[in-house]
Amino acid sequence: MSRNHHFIIERAGQRLDLYLATQLEDEGVTRSRIQQFIRDGMVTVNGTARKAKYLLQAGDDIMVTIPPVTPSELVGEPVEFVTLHEDEELIVLVKPPGIVVHPAAGHSSATLVHGLLYHCSGLSGTNGELRPGIVHRLDKDTSGVMVVAKTDFAHQALADQFKRREVKKIYQALVDGRPIGQSGRVDLPIGRHPVHRKKMAIRDDGREAVTNWRVLDRFVHGLTLLELGLETGRTHQIRVHMAALSHPVAGDSVYGRKNSLYPELGITRQCLHAHTLAFSHPRTGEKLQFTAPLWKDMLYTLELLRQAAGD
Repeated sequence: MSRNHHFIIERAGQRLDLYLATQLEDEGVTRSRIQQFIRDGMVTVNGTARKAKYLLQAGDDIMVTIPPVTPSELVGEPVEFVTLHEDEELIVLVKPPGIVVHPAAGHSSATLVHGLLYHCSGLSGTNGELRPGIVHRLDKDTSGVMVVAKTDFAHQALADQFKRREVKKIYQALVDGRPIGQSGRVDLPIGRHPVHRKKMAIRDDGREAVTNWRVLDRFVHGLTLLELGLETGRTHQIRVHMAALSHPVAGDSVYGRKNSLYPELGITRQCLHAHTLAFSHPRTGEKLQFTAPLWKDMLYTLELLRQAAGD
């Protein structure tokens, strides 16, 4: 059912959309949705539709009609993932490798979003639709921890934390070669590849991208296990930065060498794993941190490498 809200303005001077964003924050209604309501004529001031930038006057009478959340056009289906934490606002999970996060061309079913729709019976919806809010993504063949919003309020709050770089993101990767030294910092801008539009590349006109790395272990096969901390969150950031150092992620056929797989070591995908994610709970402000142990295929590869080192 639609929900109606009535407000009488006591102090003049505030924009209509900003005022309503504050008043409706606890209901999880974002400023972008409020602006859509205003465009759709669901907000009136003194019985008249106004623009979002309208400056309120003392005594203004505002009526807001919030439409019901519409069902998603997507149909939930069982998709494998591991739940680390779940409450009314969000779910923290471990995504297996091989699963696409969001439906797109060529991936119309069996995505993580389909699995979340099947799993989450208590979705409140994001952007007016009954579906989970994807705040950040992992590549199809990257495993590890993710946070997904279940409400508009959580989606906006988490997105703001990512934008302000307040979210701690630590990955582990097995890379080709032996990086010089025990740690380092890569500060190279990343943008869309000028020829291959599905790839990213180091570009002078790209967006700032910073990756910190340190060595966790070195192996006789010429592979190295790294811990990587992200200061930014660009598409394919770790994969592009490691390739720029001539130490691409093992198994990465896009940014690494053509024969990048090591079937004898069980490497059949890029060996990249989102290990730790820390953020503030959008509703309570509580500091939360979650860790996802390496996926079983990477653990198997490390076991083989360590056995070889012991021979």
